[in-house]
Amino acid sequence: MSAEDQNSTDSNASLDSNLTDANASGPPADAPEVAPEPTWLDGVMQEGALGMLLEGGAFMWPILILAVVGLAVVIERFRSLKMLDADDETLRRQVIDLLSDDKPEQALELCEDSRGPVAAVLANGLRKYLVLKKLGHDQAQIEEQVVKGMESYGVHIVSALERHLPILATISSVAPMLGFLGTVAGMIRSFEDIVAKMGEVNIVEAAAAGISVALYTTAFGLIVGIPAYLFFNYFSSVINSFVLQVESTAAELIEVVTVRLTLDRSEKDAAAQKKPGRRRSSPKKTDE
Repeated sequence: MSAEDQNSTDSNASLDSNLTDANASGPPADAPEVAPEPTWLDGVMQEGALGMLLEGGAFMWPILILAVVGLAVVIERFRSLKMLDADDETLRRQVIDLLSDDKPEQALELCEDSRGPVAAVLANGLRKYLVLKKLGHDQAQIEEQVVKGMESYGVHIVSALERHLPILATISSVAPMLGFLGTVAGMIRSFEDIVAKMGEVNIVEAAAAGISVALYTTAFGLIVGIPAYLFFNYFSSVINSFVLQVESTAAELIEVVTVRLTLDRSEKDAAAQKKPGRRRSSPKKTDE
């Protein structure tokens, strides 16, 4: 065999060896998949209050609805109770001074030009006082009708101020209870998963993770219920103080009205006594 034939045989053998090694190794192994980096939206959905809301389960959504309704009631009540910030003490002093000076028309005009529930209650009482006085009713009837008019009008105003407050009271009670119910349901589901995966996972880790998720509903329910309870008590205290102020104002107005009517009656009696009576002519004697 010549040298050229030997070289050709060696090269063929080397080529066959390379092909055999390539076929034996097979296709290259799949490279490990690289997990995509989380976007900012994934971070928002998985962290914070929204992440807790999504992980808490179905009971989180009723609590969220209660939170929205409670927030709307709080904003509406704050806007409605702004009218109680009027300077009612100055108005009351001016009205009493005008009544003491026998100027009920000016006192009524002052109340009608002022804003706030106290001004409305005083205007209602003064309006009834003027009408009954012009109709000639006696003092007892005027006092009774003025008192009734102011009390009935005050009841309507207090009812308007207390509107929607029962909603806050309901939210403060229902939201925590929904949270506890969601926690109980979540713990039941968590223990069922632990039993189903017994021996496959670490029981302690699985229990801790499931219970922590189940407790989200309790935390969220308390986050909603506690502020609702605080705002309910705050609004109730503001309204109660207003009711006491209206009652004291009504009592003071009735006292001034009583004094004014008493003075008017005394002046009328004094004028009637000063008015000279007509002399009766003596009958003429008939001649017998």
